[in-house]
Amino acid sequence: MKLGLFMMPMHPVGRDLTEALDEDMRTVVHADRVGFDEVWVGQHYACSSEPISSPLIFMAGAIAQTKRIMFGTGVMNLPQNHPAQVACDVALFDHMSRGRLLFGIGPGGLISDFELFKVEDGPERVAMMQESIATILNIWRSDPPYRIPGRFWDISVVNSVIPELGIGPMAKPFQQPHPPIVMSAMSPSSSSARTAAEHGWGLLSAPFIPRRTLANHWAAYRESAAAAGRPAQGADWRVGRSIYVAPTDAEARDHVFDPAHGVYYYYKYLLNLMKRAQMTQIMSGDAAVPADSMTVESVLTDLVIHGSPASVAEQLVALRDEVGPFETIVLAQHDWCGTDRELRSMRLMAEQVIPKLQRAG
Repeated sequence: MKLGLFMMPMHPVGRDLTEALDEDMRTVVHADRVGFDEVWVGQHYACSSEPISSPLIFMAGAIAQTKRIMFGTGVMNLPQNHPAQVACDVALFDHMSRGRLLFGIGPGGLISDFELFKVEDGPERVAMMQESIATILNIWRSDPPYRIPGRFWDISVVNSVIPELGIGPMAKPFQQPHPPIVMSAMSPSSSSARTAAEHGWGLLSAPFIPRRTLANHWAAYRESAAAAGRPAQGADWRVGRSIYVAPTDAEARDHVFDPAHGVYYYYKYLLNLMKRAQMTQIMSGDAAVPADSMTVESVLTDLVIHGSPASVAEQLVALRDEVGPFETIVLAQHDWCGTDRELRSMRLMAEQVIPKLQRAG
């Protein structure tokens, strides 16, 4: 069992940006020190609560401060970026990190960014994402002159190629043929799970979705992999969860349900956002569940794993038995809210929970 960290990141409204980013960097460095295998950082533009617009720029600041942790874009929202720019930036980071990059992609998930980039049509975003990743892969396996026409982007470098001066080529990644590609998934009937399986890419299920949706993701991934003639492997599936570990079950529960702390804020923010966007079925897994019936406390009860190291290990074994054979558990990042208990939870998870899971097979 491997251990990852999923950072939107998320912070309460009004937090100083410099201080929030410093906290985020300290969280990444701490994750590396206590034994996390990977960290995923999101991309959002028009949102002060989720303030990182470029996960690659942010993570580049952590390369020299860490030793082993893999860096994942969680995710690059491809409809909101030019594919040539993504291809070159990802290749650059891959070289700078000596191959410590996981290339997470998705169609985007924040309504203000949809409006900002004029990509509010859902099916159109999916089509843009598919064209973008095809274009990026084409760039990485090609040499100039480039002629890559498309519906959304028309890429060409033909008339300005000067081989003897190095003018024209776009960089290829350090990892060959390219960094591992992972798709995010959050909806109950996510097409991302099927697309990832068809192409042999990894799947990352969001941390704020119910267990039934996780099971649906694995079923879709397994079926599509079989149809493509390749086996579905648990090593290719990452499951996100909000997990809080404390010395005792009682302390963990008190922390999770305390409105003054980060776990509670995380779900208060998400629930309000989903209600405004009429997307609460993502968190409930069932469009028939009335949005008004969902409270922060009910969502915490359904979605958050908490307790002592032994209790959390038992809950994760039960979760894996229920939803499918994921081999990486990815913890959601929460704001520290003035304490170091999130760091303690991460350390207990890495040092006491994961070894129990590994011994349990």
